[in-house]
Amino acid sequence: MMNVKNGTILLLGVLLFTGCGRAETNVVDVTRVISALASDEMRGRQAFTPDAMNAANFIGSEFESIGLSKLAGDSDFIQDFPLYTVTTDSVTVSINGKVVSPDMVAASVSTDSLQWMEGADVTPAFVGAADDLLAVWRSNRSAPNTLLIVHPDQKDTFDQIAGFLRRPSRSMKVEGGSNLVMVLSSAATVQTFSVNVTAMISEQNIANVVGVIPGKRADEIVVFSAHYDHLGVRRGAEPDSIYNGANDDASGTTAVIELARYFKSNGTPERTIYFVAFTAEESGGYGSRHFSETVNPDQIVAMFNIEMIGKPAVEGRNTAWITGFDRSDFGTILQEAVEGTVFGFYPDPYPDQNLFYRSDNATLARLGVPAHSISTTPIDVDADYHQASDEVSTLDLEHMTNTIKAIATGAVTIISGEKTPTRIDPSSVN
Repeated sequence: MMNVKNGTILLLGVLLFTGCGRAETNVVDVTRVISALASDEMRGRQAFTPDAMNAANFIGSEFESIGLSKLAGDSDFIQDFPLYTVTTDSVTVSINGKVVSPDMVAASVSTDSLQWMEGADVTPAFVGAADDLLAVWRSNRSAPNTLLIVHPDQKDTFDQIAGFLRRPSRSMKVEGGSNLVMVLSSAATVQTFSVNVTAMISEQNIANVVGVIPGKRADEIVVFSAHYDHLGVRRGAEPDSIYNGANDDASGTTAVIELARYFKSNGTPERTIYFVAFTAEESGGYGSRHFSETVNPDQIVAMFNIEMIGKPAVEGRNTAWITGFDRSDFGTILQEAVEGTVFGFYPDPYPDQNLFYRSDNATLARLGVPAHSISTTPIDVDADYHQASDEVSTLDLEHMTNTIKAIATGAVTIISGEKTPTRIDPSSVN
């Protein structure tokens, strides 16, 4: 970790951002944007609600006013896509000619009708009394077709998972998605089986917001991202029922907008820059998952995912930490880029929190992208995290402004093509 010296806000601004024609990030713009995103009028920006679309439209209007380009083939900045809610109606299973009691079966499917029997493209898998059922379930939950025969001694864990499977589930696609049926049975072998599942499927569109600054290298892309959704309105949480999500993650979304403003004012970059506001991070990471399917991950040279930068870090103001620091040399490049300034980047101080996996960077990291989250909030002691008290009034907006400036400076050598972070090994990302 580099030695970080304390300094004034003025010094930071002078050191990091001098030059004619550049739209220097300032606390006035930062305050305006985050106050709009975290206002009561946005009602917490919960995914799958009109409030989230209001936020998306606001972000799109900011991208428009900045003068960003749209993704090739898109008519606007809104990257909408369908998400499907699947509610299981009935599950009927027989093993070796014997019908299994309904309370001993559970299913998660991505289709409105499923019929399996011996000879189908599914092979029963057995989970013994001493096996780790949770681990087996996790490893199979995304497989195309899975029939798990679970030993009766695993009933408590089975019931825990079954309770989850019996709730309505969301899926990014139907027909060709994952289908899992779990059966509590003492059968040691399966000569014959029959599985019939029916479900209701509803469709709803949600949206990311994506803007672009085309670079001289169209096939080398740097991504700045944050999620704009939060928890919405929680009835019964009076006197304040709106979870505004100022720090989580209106702060990161504001950073994406202000970085777009700054880099757009710099002229044509060497590498192309994407600015992405993800939806549904709080509800399963669907926004980043969809985005990852619309790009070639091999062309993304770095992803700066920005999460909760509204409060000073434990190392003090003018510092920020990076998740997954040891997985690539992304963090080291940023440290070198701000060397000699008052700002410093250092490794995530909360390894036990698994923060590398708890934001949208993980989706792209699983594809080999040097994708890391940058944050400053002391997450282990933050009293406002996922609370109605996460308001703009609780944030240090001067610190937040300086963090945005430091991220811009840290990114300079990557955007210029001088530095390219090493790729993340996908096999190392769960």
